[in-house]
Amino acid sequence: MTEGDVHDVAGIDADAVTSWLAERAELSEPLHFALIAGGHSNLTYRVTDAAGRRWVLRRPPLSHLLAGAHDMVREHRLLASLAETDVPTPPVVGLCEDAAVNGADFYVTEFIDGSVLRTQADATAVRPAARGALCSRLVECLAAIHATDLDATGLCDLGRSQDYVARQLHVWKRQFNAMTMRELPIIERVHDALVATIPPQRDATLVHGDYRLDNCLVTDAGDVAAVLDWEIATLGDPLADLGFLLGYWVEPGDSFTPLGHDATTAEGFWTRDELVSAYVSATGRDISSIRWHFAFASWRLACILEGVHARYVGGANPQIPPEVDLFPRSVVSLAERAEAVLATC
Repeated sequence: MTEGDVHDVAGIDADAVTSWLAERAELSEPLHFALIAGGHSNLTYRVTDAAGRRWVLRRPPLSHLLAGAHDMVREHRLLASLAETDVPTPPVVGLCEDAAVNGADFYVTEFIDGSVLRTQADATAVRPAARGALCSRLVECLAAIHATDLDATGLCDLGRSQDYVARQLHVWKRQFNAMTMRELPIIERVHDALVATIPPQRDATLVHGDYRLDNCLVTDAGDVAAVLDWEIATLGDPLADLGFLLGYWVEPGDSFTPLGHDATTAEGFWTRDELVSAYVSATGRDISSIRWHFAFASWRLACILEGVHARYVGGANPQIPPEVDLFPRSVVSLAERAEAVLATC
């Protein structure tokens, strides 16, 4: 291990974080910090001590922070509150709100073994015969999120529970306009069409807000070891959450992949319709508006990717994954898909 391994990691004050963590966990110095690639918002680091013990540290981006986003205190609260539920999450070690330690709030969890599946090559970590079980488990975990007892977990005040979609439409239009550097009339056009046709919200539950395959750690046996990335979780419409899963999901024959991820096109993965059917079986919910929510999810993802691309260009993240080059075109493709699907609702 070289001196650079320990000290020269963007976003980490190695000495200060080591002292902070040593007060909360048994460890052997020095600590090694390594940025975990793949996330497009908050920064995630693998922390390893001299004895091989591992943790995960999460902190906000280095610049271009969006108002209301990147809230480490809130994300830590969610993980801690869900510890005793049926939702698999990594155990929390601690939260630091003292900016003098690392320049921003951060929290640390235990390290959970598992694979993140983004590409068909990643998908080989789960054998084809187990991929259907993984799809079933993904839906079960989403249903468990939506079945969370808000009173028992203390999450009943996490956010306003009603008019979730209307608020999301307002927020993401504002975020898009704050981050974009180009004219895309289709974003405004689809936004207005969505606003005019919002379906009634029948339930109010905990919603993850970014639920997708690569925000889960999975085992080779087809289980979900942990659900990650809770930064935009709140209370709202569970069908919107299902729509978000569908918005990211890619099937063989799709004309584009929003994030450049094609793991779910591999043999054994379900279709979007099969995911919806399994969700209905698990929850009994009326999903008659799910195509509208699929359109909304596609439009919202377009807005998110525009902001993500702008943050990378602005230097908010120290590493730029190759798929980021796809995002400007993905924004347009997602908006076009949203418009096309909405026309059939």
